[in-house]
Amino acid sequence: MATTLPVPIEFTLPEGWQSAAPDEVGAPGVAFIALHPESRDEFTANITVSGELRTDDALLAGIADEAVAHLEQTASVELQNRTEVGTPDAPGLTQVLILSTTVGESQLDLALSQVFLSIADAEEPHKRAILQLTLTARTTQFDAVVGDFQQFVRTIRISDEDSGQHGDE
Repeated sequence: MATTLPVPIEFTLPEGWQSAAPDEVGAPGVAFIALHPESRDEFTANITVSGELRTDDALLAGIADEAVAHLEQTASVELQNRTEVGTPDAPGLTQVLILSTTVGESQLDLALSQVFLSIADAEEPHKRAILQLTLTARTTQFDAVVGDFQQFVRTIRISDEDSGQHGDE
C-alpha cells in the first residue's frame, strides 16, 4: 500500500519521466514513483520517494545501513560509494549501491543512487522526518538516467501545503 510522507514536499520531474500509482506498479511502501518509459528493457528505471518520522538519534549513515540491510533480504548488495552532504542544520547522505537479484531465471544487475535527507521538526527538535529518494536502474542504464535523478533531487522543496507530495510533471 502506498504511503504518505511525514512532511509535504514539492518537486519537478525531469523531462521523459512519468508519475505512476505506487500500488499499480508494484511499489508498495513508497509515497511516490516516477518511471522512465524510454529506458524499458526487462526493467524500467524509476525514481521513488519515501519517508518516515523518527524520534531516535540514529545518524544518517545508520539509517542508510538499515536501507542496505533491507535490500539484502532479497538480493546481493554492494556499497559502491557513500558521501555525507548538506549542512549541520540540513544534513544529507548519498550512496550508490549495486544490487544483483534473480527475476525468473535471469540475473538482474541494478544500480541504485539513494539520497537521505533529515528535516528537523521546528517545534519538537527530538522529532525529524527522514526522506529517502532513490533512483533504480539497470547497471547498463544508470549513466543515462543519473543526471535526471540529480536534477530531480535539486528540485525537492518543503511545501507549505499540509498533505503529501506535489510533483510538477
